Amino acid sequence: MATSSTQLTRSVQPVFSSKPAPARTAVLASADLSFRQRVKETLTGLHWKVREAAGGAEAMAHLDAAPAEAVILDSWLPDLEVREFIAEFEKLYPSVDLVTVDGVSATTTVRSPRRNEILYALRRGQDDDGAIWNSAPVIDWPEEAPKAEAAKVSGATHVAASPAGKPSMADSACRLPEFIGNHQAMLEVSRRIRLVAQRSTAVLVQGPTGTGKELVARALHRLSARSSRPFVALNCAAIPEALLEAELFGHTRGAFTGAVQGRVGRIEAAQGGTLFLDEIGEMPLPLQAKLLRFVECGELQRVGDNEPVRVDVRIVAATHRSLAALAAEGAFRADLYYRLAVFLIRTPALVSHKEDVPLLVQHFLNAMAATSPAKSITPAAMEKLGAYRWPGNVRELEHVLERAWILAEGRPEIDSDEIEFGEQAGDF
Repeated sequence: MATSSTQLTRSVQPVFSSKPAPARTAVLASADLSFRQRVKETLTGLHWKVREAAGGAEAMAHLDAAPAEAVILDSWLPDLEVREFIAEFEKLYPSVDLVTVDGVSATTTVRSPRRNEILYALRRGQDDDGAIWNSAPVIDWPEEAPKAEAAKVSGATHVAASPAGKPSMADSACRLPEFIGNHQAMLEVSRRIRLVAQRSTAVLVQGPTGTGKELVARALHRLSARSSRPFVALNCAAIPEALLEAELFGHTRGAFTGAVQGRVGRIEAAQGGTLFLDEIGEMPLPLQAKLLRFVECGELQRVGDNEPVRVDVRIVAATHRSLAALAAEGAFRADLYYRLAVFLIRTPALVSHKEDVPLLVQHFLNAMAATSPAKSITPAAMEKLGAYRWPGNVRELEHVLERAWILAEGRPEIDSDEIEFGEQAGDF
């Protein structure tokens, strides 16, 4: 998995339906619940049926599931760039009216014959009590649009049945910009992130080394209500056991040799935000007991201090090992495992979605071209990359391409001779 700031490409082309959208149906896309409620209340009073969406992908899913006459789009979406949403919408739904909260419509889409009703609802929705708009003129709304007008708004899209194992158009829309790839296993990662991001539920991310577990944690934080607060990461395997407790919980001055001043731990540093505990399976058993208490009651004690401190954080843990198996062996506390694994997200090994290798290759080449002259890759080199088993997963792919980029020197193409995989763990 790899990072990308802009990616909203659909892998399945839409099939346009000849069935008209039901009159006065709208999809309302906004992360602001109170705004959605105000607009929906006004439109409902005008005999509209409104389907609410908290983000862009959910709005697209609504449109895929059933046709609509109009889409009302807020100025910010928690999961997609608004300009990307509009560009994709204009291609996929040209027969659906798109109205933004400022009353501006997409230039290439059909205008609803009941646009003035939508604008009226938006004005009411942008003002909490609607007092400014109490003097708005009463409009004689027709019960049914003329047939000619109804024909203008026909043609909402639907998705043809996809071959087994292939992502549908709705699935592709759910892919987060952090992740590259159209394989169903990758789309499932994005789907699970969206399902749980807005909650404070503890999440366990499990997958092989190099599959982007920290990217999952950062995406969960970005899409959560805690996104404006800190994201704090701690690799439990990177800190000596003797120092890990103080690093996690903090310590007072003089708590141990060398503690010349007090220090706030990583948990407290994440107050109000997200704490990412990488390689949680490497945490020593005695420290697991102390972490368990914090998970259960939200209180911690700094090393050398007797006073408890309350901290509100969302915990996301990650491991390349099976915590369930470790717990069964007694190498990990079962009670802590069940509290951390309330919601499980698995990051797939690259070998399980090798068809995404070309997309990942292009992504990494584009990233390297930001600081050096661009290079392309020959078909022979791509074939060599596609045949490899990738024990180091996406991280290894990135490093192999960086090595090939250097070996290609000033040449504009990377050929198969520059693709070197090197020694693997266990080969020597």
